[in-house]
Amino acid sequence: MKSLNRSPVTRHLLLIVFSLLMLYPVIWWIGASLKTTAEMSSPSIWPSKPIWENYTKGWQFSPEFTFGRFFGNTLMMEFWNVLGGVLTSAIVAYGFARLNFKFRGVFFSILLLTMMLPGQVTIVPQYILYNKLHLMDSYIPLILPHFFGGGAFFIFLLVQFIRGIPRELDEAAKIDGASVYSIFYRIVLPLIKPSLVTVAIFTFLWSWDDFFAQVLYLNSVSKFTVSLALRMYVDQFEIQWGRLLAMSLLSVVPSTILFFIAQKHFVEGIATTGLKG
Repeated sequence: MKSLNRSPVTRHLLLIVFSLLMLYPVIWWIGASLKTTAEMSSPSIWPSKPIWENYTKGWQFSPEFTFGRFFGNTLMMEFWNVLGGVLTSAIVAYGFARLNFKFRGVFFSILLLTMMLPGQVTIVPQYILYNKLHLMDSYIPLILPHFFGGGAFFIFLLVQFIRGIPRELDEAAKIDGASVYSIFYRIVLPLIKPSLVTVAIFTFLWSWDDFFAQVLYLNSVSKFTVSLALRMYVDQFEIQWGRLLAMSLLSVVPSTILFFIAQKHFVEGIATTGLKG
């Protein structure tokens, strides 16, 4: 009996220990953001004297721009990316999961095959296309792809979820006179809300961290995103470690807040996708 009573306590202690180990990099990150450059090599986690100026001077990026400008640019881009990714991937997935049309299986197989293509394979023709359309140094090359299905992975994710919804609901709605569009809007969309939240979170995180595409298409400092602005703290002569770590710590705040707000639906969407049928 004693061992059974101690078992939950032991499990909780182990979870606390492992949680602290997982949180150690974050704790070190916070401490390092308050250090001077000379203290970065110090083994201590917390600085001897916190340098809060790393945050104030890091935020005042230059006389022309504050770091808030780059946050605003990135959040604006993320709004359109998430909107386009969620909306168009849901529409395409609904078509594959519910509508019968010629060569549906072939097109779906081709869609899945595109998941095997590395991004580097398609980036060159995309760059040439946007360059010929005079869309360089704008957000359009970063936003437009999200309005064409949102990506094969998201379509596949939603197809699996929609296939788990009983077709009897569609048939009952058709008897009541509902159209294909009405069934999608009134029945399917509310039922796939957890998977839509999953798509939204993944779209936000992946495009927020997509440094390669952003550095490829954006040239003007006034249009820089958070990822590009962080790179400006590094030059060939000096790395401003304190300001870099301070601003990079602030850069993860939006994605962290988003995850904690939507984590219930996110976990539900991941756990149930592909398990229904």
